[in-house]
Amino acid sequence: MRDVLMQIVQWWETGQRFGLATVVETFRSAPRPPGASMAVLGDEAEGSVSGGCVEGAVYELAQEVLASGEPVLQRYGVSDDEAFSVGLTCGGILDVFVEPISRETFPELGAIAESVRGREPVAVATVLSGPGAVGARRVIWPDRSSGSLGVARLDEAVDDDVRGMLAQGLTGVRRYGARGERRLDELSIFVNSFAPPPRMLVFGAIDFAAAVARIGKFLGYHVVVCDARPVFTTAKRFPEADEVIVKWPHDYLSSITVDERTAICVLTHDPKFDVPLLEVALRTPAGYVGAMGSRRTHEDRLARLAQAGLSEAELKRLRSPIGLDLGARTPEETAVSIAAELIQLRWGGSGQPLTDGSGRIHGHEPHA
Repeated sequence: MRDVLMQIVQWWETGQRFGLATVVETFRSAPRPPGASMAVLGDEAEGSVSGGCVEGAVYELAQEVLASGEPVLQRYGVSDDEAFSVGLTCGGILDVFVEPISRETFPELGAIAESVRGREPVAVATVLSGPGAVGARRVIWPDRSSGSLGVARLDEAVDDDVRGMLAQGLTGVRRYGARGERRLDELSIFVNSFAPPPRMLVFGAIDFAAAVARIGKFLGYHVVVCDARPVFTTAKRFPEADEVIVKWPHDYLSSITVDERTAICVLTHDPKFDVPLLEVALRTPAGYVGAMGSRRTHEDRLARLAQAGLSEAELKRLRSPIGLDLGARTPEETAVSIAAELIQLRWGGSGQPLTDGSGRIHGHEPHA
């Protein structure tokens, strides 16, 4: 829903009633992940649930849902014939939940939008199927909740689980018993998490950093560029960065909180900058720590870090030389190779050409 959130809030604020279709579960080579949404108002549609494969069928279903007022959970691509009839020729399966939305049915939508704008984590839990009230919704923040799924014990169980999912930025279906029993699976609940964008910390105010900042922003990161040299570390040189910090890199990294979703890109390849910085970086829970430099620079860097007291396990976390081997030469090509490595690590892909492989293309689950 993040892709269409600002548009649907405008409709919601003016009192209009519209249909919202959301991918809640996928199987095989589905083109878009859970959480992808399309909103329908009259003859207008915003967003996408399949990159174009089943949009027409979902649009028609949204019109039916608006007419009946009843939410519907619909599967697309169950068989080859059905996949062809709706255009899902990639062979995947999508479960799409379509519901009518208005100020009356979804009073918390404005608060959700405010949280997203303010980078406050928030999640929406919705009953999809089972003995509960289909379409019942509960909105969960780290410190509060609103709405109910119908049973207090179910609300409590979902609150606990969703806060764990929010911490990791996870979206997906959870299953419970009718009263919140975690050992049962008769009730399906979709959890749509709106965690703040993950951060990309780019150290080194060089031309490669400008390209990495651009592609990091394109991938949805909150991008920070940091360097100790004020003459190079300016907002004018890094217009795509969300923050430009003039500070010694290791001092800055020591002063902030880093989580598992953070990507750290060390592009300084200067020992006086990168060794103290990597001492700090490799002891954080950051999901990615990469450093630029030749293989000779890498070996020298490892020796210096070992002398500084880093363990073998900590050193193994370092992705260096940074990026996948694409034969990159220019700053822009190098940025693509770094982005490719981030994507490969997130989804567990092989990094090999798709033409040399077999099996599902979109079948990977995200890594924590």
